[in-house]
Amino acid sequence: MSTAKAVRAAIRKLPRGRPFTGARFLKHGTRGAVDRTLSRLAADGEIRRLAHGVFVRPRTNRFVGTVMPDLHEVVEAIARNNGETLQIHGAEAARRFRLSTQVPTAPVFHTSGSTRTIRVAGVAVRMVHTANRRRLQFAGEPTGAAISALWYLGKDNVTPETVATIEAALGPSEFEKLRSADMPAWMQKAFAAVEEPAHG
Repeated sequence: MSTAKAVRAAIRKLPRGRPFTGARFLKHGTRGAVDRTLSRLAADGEIRRLAHGVFVRPRTNRFVGTVMPDLHEVVEAIARNNGETLQIHGAEAARRFRLSTQVPTAPVFHTSGSTRTIRVAGVAVRMVHTANRRRLQFAGEPTGAAISALWYLGKDNVTPETVATIEAALGPSEFEKLRSADMPAWMQKAFAAVEEPAHG
């Protein structure tokens, strides 16, 4: 079977609306052959290019037409393809936990990879290299978002009340995971000041 036929057949088995990269098809042919096939399929409308090297089988909704994947999903696909760790940015994490009302002006993510700006479906997304591995703990999980929010708020703004708010949002099992994280002393202090949850 030719590379084009093999890639086309493999794509038709993928779920609609889930981002993918060309790397998953390299068993079917060379990088050049795979890229050419993906470009042709994109030109024919069978798949949609979301960012450099990232595509999706479009999912349609009878009310709104084509439904695009969540931006976070696309950036995660890029990070996975590059072997990077990706963490939600602290400003967005703090907003989600209702610890801040500031809305980031543009999507930003922490990454173990290089700092760069990528374009996802026409939106400029900033990926910021984060050398501190403690900031990237539990990446992609609610616990990781909590860590990112705490680092963003910083020493002077993380109080026992902040920790209590996060505890209420996470629930017991995720909060226990958060307590097990490698934290700086100032963060540990805020956790120590929160009364141990009762265990029934």
